[in-house]
Amino acid sequence: MDDTHAPLAQIRRRLALSVGENAVFDGWGEAAVDSAAAAIGVDPAVARLAFPTDQASMIAAYVEAVDEALVAAFPPETIAAMRVSARIRALLVKRLAVMAPAREAVRRALAILAMPQNLPTAARLGWRSADTMWRLAGDTATDFNHYSKRAILGSIYAATLLVWIDDDSEGMADTLAFLNRRLAGVGRFEKAKAQWLCSSDRRPSLARFVGRLRYPPK
Repeated sequence: MDDTHAPLAQIRRRLALSVGENAVFDGWGEAAVDSAAAAIGVDPAVARLAFPTDQASMIAAYVEAVDEALVAAFPPETIAAMRVSARIRALLVKRLAVMAPAREAVRRALAILAMPQNLPTAARLGWRSADTMWRLAGDTATDFNHYSKRAILGSIYAATLLVWIDDDSEGMADTLAFLNRRLAGVGRFEKAKAQWLCSSDRRPSLARFVGRLRYPPK
């Protein structure tokens, strides 16, 4: 395939996962882009033009490719028969599997994204990944739950990543056990929250509160 005239965004998407895998050996830099280009048959000059040059942007391109891999792996018909909690777990496990060949590069990427100048990029990527997983899981919430679900999932994913990058257990057993505990904890919290919200006597009312400020009981 002649990539000379292909859209650069398309070439970047083709390269991204391979760049992450080569960053294990070459680091997040031009050498990883050259190695990825050679691996998938792209002209190195075109690859350098298509791919970002700063480390944070290279990592962002890789994370976006992981998101796209999840979208491809979980079409609606595949996930429809699963419970929501099982969908989220399956998405997280698949995400780790997609990143497995680049695990050492992911470790370096986390350190790079933790630098003060890269924190906005890290926050954006974390939110985007959590949003992608919730959308694939079928979430259509537009109220406060839209934000709380993504914040909770983002924190679970971040914590799981830190376990995963140092997990030497067979079949990621330690990571999966940690993930299961975190998801179970969220499940218990959501159940308690639902029970609390179902009680009209205990549900807070902003209108009632403001009314009491204006017209205090005698």
